[in-house]
Amino acid sequence: MGVKHVAIILDGNRRFARARGMLEFQGHQEGAKALERLLAWGAKLQGEEKDSYWIEQLSLFAFSMQNFNRSEAEKAFLMKIFEDSFTSLTNSKDVQRLGLRVDFLGRLELLSKGVQRAIAVAREKTRNNSGFKLNFCVAYGGREEIIDAINRMLKDGVKHPINEEIFSNFLYMKDEPEIIIRTGDVTRTSNFLPWQSTYSEWFFLKKTWPEFTPDDFKQVIDEFQTRERRFGK
Repeated sequence: MGVKHVAIILDGNRRFARARGMLEFQGHQEGAKALERLLAWGAKLQGEEKDSYWIEQLSLFAFSMQNFNRSEAEKAFLMKIFEDSFTSLTNSKDVQRLGLRVDFLGRLELLSKGVQRAIAVAREKTRNNSGFKLNFCVAYGGREEIIDAINRMLKDGVKHPINEEIFSNFLYMKDEPEIIIRTGDVTRTSNFLPWQSTYSEWFFLKKTWPEFTPDDFKQVIDEFQTRERRFGK
């Protein structure tokens, strides 16, 4: 049973920082480093290990619509991290090694102008890559995605009876992850991919996102292989 698409809710940055006597904002920096480690590991996968753990698509829930309710200082700090991280990723050698195509899902017009520029550059520079797809869910909410899909259908004048296939084409993302991981020792879905996750296998980890390692990723894949996916049967 292979795995093509994994999604991760990147939770626990602030709790990681507080537990170590750090400023909460520093937890977000450590979270960015965790992503760099995971992508660097993926770029180096070789041989039998690649056959076991290679996936085609990774979707990361990095900033929700509800996160806009945080303090102005924290939001400004996060926007700067996103801008720097997206720019660094675009220029990374790992992009070439992975054949990485980067996309961004959400109400992107709500992000800072600097982040929007970094997003535009990342999309343009990687749009012809086809080896691996990385989706950042930023300014994202699952209910908001569904509402936006309905509004797009209305704008396009869709009048014929709607089925799941037609509706899925109007979402930010049609693909459905086989696995969704949530770090941070919290057991809830937090408005993440409610349409696409109907038959996803969920994994709730006690580790916070900055503590997440490639070995944790491998353990999830291994456990997934032991689960029986019944799809309602």
